[in-house]
Amino acid sequence: MASVNKVILVGNCGRDPEIRYLPSGQAVANVSVATSSCRKDKNSGEMIEDTQWHRVTFYDRLAEIAGEYVKKGRPIYVEGRLKYGKYTDQAGVEKNTVDIVATELQLLGGREGMGGNEEGGGGGGYSRAPAAAPRAPAPAARQAPAAAPARQSSGFDDMDDDIPF
Repeated sequence: MASVNKVILVGNCGRDPEIRYLPSGQAVANVSVATSSCRKDKNSGEMIEDTQWHRVTFYDRLAEIAGEYVKKGRPIYVEGRLKYGKYTDQAGVEKNTVDIVATELQLLGGREGMGGNEEGGGGGGYSRAPAAAPRAPAPAARQAPAAAPARQSSGFDDMDDDIPF
């Protein structure tokens, strides 16, 4: 039987991405994403907002894209998988961690701060190739108008400008 480890988040970035490079040259970007839900308190009847913070890690080209376009407060869509880990803190106490290893990124909201007008919707969609695939630039997921058939890009090399969406 097959198993599934999939996470989908739609939330706001809590800080700008931190980008670093591994000795192998692989780019890694970390960001925190906040998701919120509301519920009604049984006793007082007041609406209570519950915010959860998620640690998200991007790799390779997706990390470079996140570092360039994801900013604090910006709404994003992230798809990925859960990764559990443990570490020992400075006091010698063992701590558990939960990270989301992102495989897709979609910038949401307008194009504020990107030289475009804020009335334009959407954003860019980006995917990461599966780990088993050879290392190549990840294709950009493009959304075509409803009347036109969906088109797949062959990669970032065919882009005319610096902004990949």
